[in-house]
Amino acid sequence: MADVSYLTLEGLNRLKNELASMKGPEREEIARRLRAAIDQGDLSENADYTSAKEDQSFLEGRIQETELLLSNVVVIEDVSKNLEEVGIGDHITIQEGADTPEKYHLVGPKEADPGNGRISLESPIGKALMGRKVGEEVMVDTPGGSIRFKILKIE
Repeated sequence: MADVSYLTLEGLNRLKNELASMKGPEREEIARRLRAAIDQGDLSENADYTSAKEDQSFLEGRIQETELLLSNVVVIEDVSKNLEEVGIGDHITIQEGADTPEKYHLVGPKEADPGNGRISLESPIGKALMGRKVGEEVMVDTPGGSIRFKILKIE
């Protein structure tokens, strides 16, 4: 059984659309390239054929990986919320010292994008936040060093 993948509804739809594209237009384009390369004749030294076969292999691997991921998805919006403590899918406002408060959305690792306020529940900060309550101070060891912040709000 595959590991559970936590995705937002938006992330789930994006992956489904990506899978449809890979199985449709992207496969068709590689098949077209393979036919064109085969029509050139000798395949033993045909760079176009070799390139198309490599691309086909890579695409099929991505399709299998995406299908496996989608086979065991938990939609974050469907997870029951307890706004008393931090959990998956919550929006958390934290403040480090006297710095400006920052708001983050706690998501699964496939959708993490810290620069856009989406942190993975598997990241050091995400792990440290899970189960914590408003008002708690949290110390986290990150690759950039230790940080201490306070949880201001859970939404």
